Amino acid sequence: MTVTIYHNPNCSTSRSVLALLRERGIEPVVVQYLKTPLDRGALKTLVATMGVPARDLVRWKEKEAVSAAGVTPEMTEGALLEAMARFPVLMNRPIVATGKGARLCRPPETVSEIL
Repeated sequence: MTVTIYHNPNCSTSRSVLALLRERGIEPVVVQYLKTPLDRGALKTLVATMGVPARDLVRWKEKEAVSAAGVTPEMTEGALLEAMARFPVLMNRPIVATGKGARLCRPPETVSEIL
């Protein structure tokens, strides 16, 4: 089973999820999405796999980035996806994808649901 983590090494939760995976003997595909941003299509696919609206992937805590991008909760799915593609810091993390689905792994133990 391929396991992919959309990872930010500066995030303690993301580092914890990566460590949990490795403790279980899983070496995931690590996508550092700040260095290699997802395009709108990849984000749309990820949102669909997760079964959540795009606004659930926005890291609303990044108030400066949210403000700079002009992002609001009322925006359309397409506009939010486009904003996350242009400003990858807006994407919440970590997200783990497996053959069983994809989840935002906050708290880190959430990863167990898709392993």
